[in-house]
Amino acid sequence: MFKKVLVANRGEIAIRIIRACKELGLKTVSIYTEQDANALHITKADEAILVKPGPIAGYLDYEQILRVARWAGADAIHPGYGFISENWRFAHACEEGGIAFIGPSAQAIRAMGNKIRAREVMAEAGVPLVPGSPALQDEKEALDWAAQIGYPVMIKAKAGGGGKGMRLVHNDDQLCQGLAIARAEAKKAFGDEAVYLEKFIVHPKHIEMQIMADRYGRVIHLGERDCSIQRRHQKLIEIAPSLVLTPEKRQAMGEIACKAAQQIDYHTVGTVEFLVDRDLNFYFLEMNTRIQVEHTITEIITGIDIVQEQIRLAAGEPLRFRQEEVKFWGHAIQCRINAEDPRNNFFPSPGRITKYQSPGGIGIRIDGCVFGGYEVPPYFDPLLTKLCAWGLTWEEAVNRMARALDEYIIRGVKTTIPLYKKLLQDPEFRSGRYTTEYMERKITELTYEDVKEPYDIFYLAAATLFFEMNFFYKDGQE
Repeated sequence: MFKKVLVANRGEIAIRIIRACKELGLKTVSIYTEQDANALHITKADEAILVKPGPIAGYLDYEQILRVARWAGADAIHPGYGFISENWRFAHACEEGGIAFIGPSAQAIRAMGNKIRAREVMAEAGVPLVPGSPALQDEKEALDWAAQIGYPVMIKAKAGGGGKGMRLVHNDDQLCQGLAIARAEAKKAFGDEAVYLEKFIVHPKHIEMQIMADRYGRVIHLGERDCSIQRRHQKLIEIAPSLVLTPEKRQAMGEIACKAAQQIDYHTVGTVEFLVDRDLNFYFLEMNTRIQVEHTITEIITGIDIVQEQIRLAAGEPLRFRQEEVKFWGHAIQCRINAEDPRNNFFPSPGRITKYQSPGGIGIRIDGCVFGGYEVPPYFDPLLTKLCAWGLTWEEAVNRMARALDEYIIRGVKTTIPLYKKLLQDPEFRSGRYTTEYMERKITELTYEDVKEPYDIFYLAAATLFFEMNFFYKDGQE
């Protein structure tokens, strides 16, 4: 086992990793940029080291991170998610430098990071694929492939993920317009402007299988998560397990996910993502070679600490569970509490948190990185906390989440809390049969009023009284 782990990330995932390390008896080192000088993850680690430049570049400069790890005496690096977590060059540099990368091999990251190559690998493994094209050379080739596949089609970045470089198009004109935009987005986000086409599955569910694999050829899955509540291809709410999968379909998808991992000699945790149509036919979407934001709800229904297992697997330990030992207990929901204004197209809402009061009680879990007085920076992902609720039944989980959202108070910045409170009342959401277009179709119906604190009225009354006293005082002077 390792002795000291450098956490090459920030925010809630950095805190999550540090907690897992502490429970394993490992020392931890945090890194931070100047803009994160008041961040909570700094206080949780045994050491914290400033990296430059900021605000984001310091978390992306893997050569500097490797130097810091050596200087601090760390024998392993955990990248979390985002930033350099799926940078195969970083994983390779760790391998070459004798520092363990807590994740898959550079070869596996590289194979799955190229979305076109990933499709080829999955096809070789017999994984069902959505019809698609190779990397497109020009507009004419794109039009030819679109005619062959059939509209609607999705333009997707070859090196993409997280909704960047994606455009849904329904005809030739939209395709020609969307190509340039998608290429520009892909170039900016990934340094690679290559794009390809993929058939758009109408009204699908987005379902991912959590897998674990060791270095000795054993692979298991921990069931699925339904990630269909999204905006602009960014997940907002996730649930586990899905309410629409049958036990037979779950087994089939799990076996395919494990087979996909074996195809690339995968040995860590990860997810294989699928689109599932109305008839429960499923198609490979992508593989995420890192810990997922939503791993928490799988931990809740299985009782397995995925981050700890990820660390053990990186240290060369064998899997501690057999597939038949994985049991699912109850239902879990995760709401991503983002500093965004849902009524203004989810525009980011940085600023100072003036009041913070978190919920609690049975079945409630919070993974967060904020507190009263915290300055939410404008440079990073707007995720503040992940609020999870568990219930023995789906109805109990929904009711418990609704109660927790009612208790949750974050003032000073706009958040997604009011939207979720409204959404959880919607019969379509409660049915579990919503699809990926739910938010786009429902957003105008999920209206709400901004919360006004009782002390707002007090301040208004005080201001009015001050004005009147000042007026009469001046009047008397005159």
